[in-house]
Amino acid sequence: MSIKAAIYHLTHYKYDRPVYLQPQVIRLQPAPHSKTKVLSHSLRVSPSEHFVNLQQDPYGNYLTRFVFPEPVTELKIEVDLVADMTVYNPFDFFVEESGETWPFDYPDDLRDDLSIYRKAEPAGPLLQQFLDGIDRSPKNTVIFVSELNASIQRHVDYIVRLETGVWTPEETLGNAKGSCRDSSWLLVNVLRHLGFAARFVSGYLIQLKPDLVSLDGPAGTDHDFTDLHAWCEVYLPGAGWVGLDPTSGLLTGESHVPLAATPHYRNAAPISGFASYAEVDFAFDMKVTRVAEHPRITKPFSDESWQRLNALGKKVDAVLAQNDVRLTMGGEPTFVSIDDFEADEWNAGAVGPTKRKLADQLIRRLRERFAPNGMLHHGQGKWYPGETLPRWTFSLYWRLDGKPVWSDPALIAQEGVETGATQNDARRFLEAFARNLGITGETIAEAYEDPGEWLLKEANLPANVDPANSELADPEARSRIAKVFERGLTTPTGYVLPVQRWNAIASSSWLTETWKTRRGKLFLAPGDSPAGYRLPLSSLKHLKSTDFPHVVPLDPGAPRAPLPDPQAPRTRLAADPRAQATTGFTAATVQQDVTEQVLSEIEGQVRTAVTAELRDGRLCVFLPRSRSSRIFSNWWPLPKPPRKRSANRFTSKATARRTIRASTTFASRPIRASSRSISTRLPAGTNASPPPKRSMKKPVSAASAPTSS
Repeated sequence: MSIKAAIYHLTHYKYDRPVYLQPQVIRLQPAPHSKTKVLSHSLRVSPSEHFVNLQQDPYGNYLTRFVFPEPVTELKIEVDLVADMTVYNPFDFFVEESGETWPFDYPDDLRDDLSIYRKAEPAGPLLQQFLDGIDRSPKNTVIFVSELNASIQRHVDYIVRLETGVWTPEETLGNAKGSCRDSSWLLVNVLRHLGFAARFVSGYLIQLKPDLVSLDGPAGTDHDFTDLHAWCEVYLPGAGWVGLDPTSGLLTGESHVPLAATPHYRNAAPISGFASYAEVDFAFDMKVTRVAEHPRITKPFSDESWQRLNALGKKVDAVLAQNDVRLTMGGEPTFVSIDDFEADEWNAGAVGPTKRKLADQLIRRLRERFAPNGMLHHGQGKWYPGETLPRWTFSLYWRLDGKPVWSDPALIAQEGVETGATQNDARRFLEAFARNLGITGETIAEAYEDPGEWLLKEANLPANVDPANSELADPEARSRIAKVFERGLTTPTGYVLPVQRWNAIASSSWLTETWKTRRGKLFLAPGDSPAGYRLPLSSLKHLKSTDFPHVVPLDPGAPRAPLPDPQAPRTRLAADPRAQATTGFTAATVQQDVTEQVLSEIEGQVRTAVTAELRDGRLCVFLPRSRSSRIFSNWWPLPKPPRKRSANRFTSKATARRTIRASTTFASRPIRASSRSISTRLPAGTNASPPPKRSMKKPVSAASAPTSS
């Protein structure tokens, strides 16, 4: 959205007697090469008794020639135009390879055409001294002309000079000051002496008051204004004419509206012509008005507009509620760092050194502001085409009734903070977790990286390259292999607790079983994503298609009872007598890279699991999916004071004393939203985990936490 600025320009000559006017040439129509879009333009000249010829000069500029056959007592010229002040990047151009480095010469087919723009005035002592001080060593052309433009701005102080004419370069350098036309003509001659093609430009300068005062640069004007202005343009192969404003030392932008661009300033005057002798009363006026201005980040809606918007929004909400329309997805605002917003991680890069840490700080501040009793979740985000890994997402979930979902945010480890967790804590965590569900912890199994897969990868490396060697081309592969060998193939990656809900609709019991494979241990699929994504489910007991544990998702439109009261007394779940089954291996030999957990409703066929592992110095937990969020209501920490933590929380008493902090996540297909819960998601950088085979639904409680917390 842009600002539309209207200019009114008046030039008025009043004579004390009738005078004869020679043909008057007026150059007040924006030039064809103007990058600032002109939406409308009008030129009015009085007296009305005149002849008009619309022309273009040899350089392509528009001019209007007026002939007055009778004597006149005044000459009044009025210009109205509306400009679209959409901001554009003045460096949005490419330079041909032949002209990327100065000094260079123009191609043969352009040299003759540009010759008139390369003819410099003879250099006097001061100009020659200035030219001698310029470094002639090869340099990037764009940088060179930008620095030269800034150098003129530093050498020549700007003044308003009302007398006619343009100073010579010697006069401007001698006075060390000058008007915009003086410094522009100086820059034109300096560029020509250095071999560039350059031209003089006259036009309008539109300066609008900025919405915010700059933190690290010039404050800018304190009011809107416009005036006639002059600057310079240099011709660069491939880029064409590039505007340089020596008054500011910057490249020209949307504020510069060119009227005429010529080899010499004489042919760029806005108005030229003669009149017979008379005393003249001269009047001049210029004003700019914002005729259209849309709300934007730096100047949002007014309070009155917000009141009207809120009133309209309430009407829309009423219609939606009346027709039982339920919103399931919200917007995704974009945040960047104010300290280093030009860094790659805040522009094109998916990840960076500070993005996760700042995102974690932001989501915690949002929790304090919107949902003090909400649950923080660090999990997997979107996977965009062409990217090797999915993004990560930090989420916040809360209840509309204000009752707590999570009471202690300190149990979710902060990004970049070492928690002191060890690999042994992962197993003790799952043991306490199993007791909380009323099932045995004897089915907890160690999960290892597959030695055959990784030894083969190491064997295929060049003889002089080890897994941590920087010569390994793919940085992701290098990091992945190095982490595995640093940990060791005989050290468990994590721990697995097979668990699923028994008859999820009618029962509150949980099942577990011992997973057995032909190889005797659980070997994860190759990768660096969480163990919950890489379980060897295809190596477990083969199931007939009629016995396969399919899941029927809960209808999002089905009536739902209120969520359980977290303050209500809770009891430890009793162990199900059927919950100690075992499962065997199959003859399958091919493992999938991405393994989706499935929910079983048949005794002895558990295909989902909770996993716990140490990642980046923090304990990470991967939870199984379910058809509804209600069944997990007893899993969240109870709203008790910190000194009264017990094993009914996620951690055992021993773990709580060591302040081990874990993030909670669901596997594969996240649970569906309850009608009494809302989620806010902040997409960010890349996450090192593959996506599930089935499409991700909209989670409200948790998803996967591949790299946090």
